[in-house]
Amino acid sequence: MSGPRFAGKVVLVTGGSSGLGLAAAQAFAREGAEVVIAGRDQAAIDRAVAAIGAKASGHRADVSRVQEIEQLMQAVRARHGRLDVLFANAGIGRLGAIGDVTEALWDEVMSINLKGVYLTVQSALRLMGKGASIVLNASVAADIGAPDSSVYSASKAAVRSLGRSLGAELVGRGIRVNVVSPGPIDTPIFDKFGVPAAAVGDFKKSWADDIPMKRFGSAEEVARAVLFLASSEASYITGVELLVDGGRVSF
Repeated sequence: MSGPRFAGKVVLVTGGSSGLGLAAAQAFAREGAEVVIAGRDQAAIDRAVAAIGAKASGHRADVSRVQEIEQLMQAVRARHGRLDVLFANAGIGRLGAIGDVTEALWDEVMSINLKGVYLTVQSALRLMGKGASIVLNASVAADIGAPDSSVYSASKAAVRSLGRSLGAELVGRGIRVNVVSPGPIDTPIFDKFGVPAAAVGDFKKSWADDIPMKRFGSAEEVARAVLFLASSEASYITGVELLVDGGRVSF
């Protein structure tokens, strides 16, 4: 019987202190990886590291800031010397009608969801060699038109495009790049979207009604998809988008 899929591997998960990132980090650790998580809240990072266990370490980093990305990669290099898997997961959700979107909101979303992903990959590549894998976290929002989501959806469509172009650019170096695009997942992101607590139930029900499976997904279901794309089981797969959405986009 083969051992854990990520035994001896070094994995970095940005946005790893909660939600999808934490679920993925825990799954990587269970499968033998040395996991580094990054996030903006040191207290949340500390709680997540404790939850993941002895194979985890954490580093505070805001991926919208180039200097902090560089410091993160320096910490990975100092602790592990290399990087085998990057899950570029850090992102934020902001909703707003086009008439209400400010330049500050646009800059905040794009700085984290797009610039942060791009510069994280750029910096991580210095630690990655042949056989390494990159998974980018996009969203079905890139494929579905929805009111009040123009900025967020545009940022995630750009991430999907990066998966193709960076996959093509890095294939010659033996580095695979793929994209996971979750549909509605039961995580704390609704707090980040700014949905009032009293309205969350109705909001989630209306979304679930549009999903063929008639339910939200779980963070663990997305984590399984991420680990597949990052693993040697997907060794002949690069540049793809894997939808984890209960059929929302497909039918």
